[in-house]
Amino acid sequence: MGIALSGPDRFGPLADRPPTVATLCSHSSLQIFHGARTEGFRSVGICRGPPPRFYEAFPLGRPDRFLPVQEYREIAGLADELNRENAVLVPHGSFVEYLGPEKFQALPVPVFGNRAVIGWESDREKERVWLESAGVRMPKRFAAPEDVEGPVIVKYYGAKGGKGFFLAKNRDALTGFRPTGPHVIQEYVLGTRYYVHFFYSPISQDGYRVGHGSLELLGMDRRDEANIDELYKLGAQEELLRAGIRPTFVVTGNVPVVLRESLLPQVFDVGARIVSRSIELFGGMVGPFCVEGIMTEELDFKVFEISTRIVAGTNLFVGGSAYSDLLRPQLSMGRRIALELRTARETGRLAEVIS
Repeated sequence: MGIALSGPDRFGPLADRPPTVATLCSHSSLQIFHGARTEGFRSVGICRGPPPRFYEAFPLGRPDRFLPVQEYREIAGLADELNRENAVLVPHGSFVEYLGPEKFQALPVPVFGNRAVIGWESDREKERVWLESAGVRMPKRFAAPEDVEGPVIVKYYGAKGGKGFFLAKNRDALTGFRPTGPHVIQEYVLGTRYYVHFFYSPISQDGYRVGHGSLELLGMDRRDEANIDELYKLGAQEELLRAGIRPTFVVTGNVPVVLRESLLPQVFDVGARIVSRSIELFGGMVGPFCVEGIMTEELDFKVFEISTRIVAGTNLFVGGSAYSDLLRPQLSMGRRIALELRTARETGRLAEVIS
C-alpha cells in the first residue's frame, strides 16, 4: 500500500507480544473493547475524569484498564504509558473532534490504520477533491450564499454529530448568515439517506478485490436527528420559523437499514473508487470507513461525505448485521478491527495496518 511509516523497527514490540487495543471512552468504544476481548486482546480505555459508571453495566464491553485524563487533548502525555502497554490506538469520531488532525497525526503511539487519512476527512475541501477525482457523484457546492440556486444544507467542518447544521430553502433564506467557523454550503438532495459501513483490508486475499486487498461491507444505518425528525408533527417549516423554532440535525441515535440488493453493485463501485484513489493520494485507507450518501428516486447514489474511521452507526451491529453475517457470524466492526490486528501480527504484516 505504501503507507508512510517511520521505519521497520517502529513496531518491533508489537510483533514480540500481543498488542493492547486502546481508544477513548466514547463514541463506539463498547464494541471496540468487546471486539478486542473476543479476539483475545487486552484493552485500555482513555477516559475523561473518573471511569464512567455505565461500563459496569456492560462487562463484555468494559476495558481491562482505564487511563484517566482531565481533558482528551492531554492524550499525548499518556504516550509512555500506552507504549509500555504495547497499545494500538483505534481512532473514532472523538479523536477527530477533540484532538484535530495535526495533534492526532503527531501522537507518538501506534495507530490502527493510516493516520494521514484524518487530515483528508477533516478538511471538506480536500475531501471533495479526493471524492470527485475518484469519479464519485456528489451534491453541488456553492462558494457563497449569493451563488445558491435552490435548497441547501450548511455544514461545519469536523465530527460534530450534526451540531450547527441547518437547512435554507433558497438564497434569500441565507440573508444575514454569519458562519461561526469553516463550513460548506451544499445542495440539498432529495432522496433516502444511507450510511454504508465499509472495511478495507490491505492484507486480505479474498472477497471483493481492490488494490492489493479486499473491500468488505459490514452494515448500513440511518440517523435519528433532533429535532428535524419530529418537526413535521408541528407543521410546515415556514410556520415553525415564525414561531422561533429552527430545524436542527444533532444526531441522537441510529437505525439499521438494508439496501435493495440490485443497488449493491453501485455502492460497492463507489467504495472501491474511494479506496483506489486514496492509495494514489496518500497511501490508502486501512480498516473502517463510512460512505454517507443519498439514493435519489432515479436510483442515483450521491455521496455527501465520508468518515474515514469507525462510525457510531456500527454500534447497531455488535452481534453482526445482515451483511457481516455473510462474512462471519457475529462480526462487529470492532471485532473486525481486532481480527485484522491478529491476522497482521500472525502473518508478520503489522506495518501494513498500523501507522
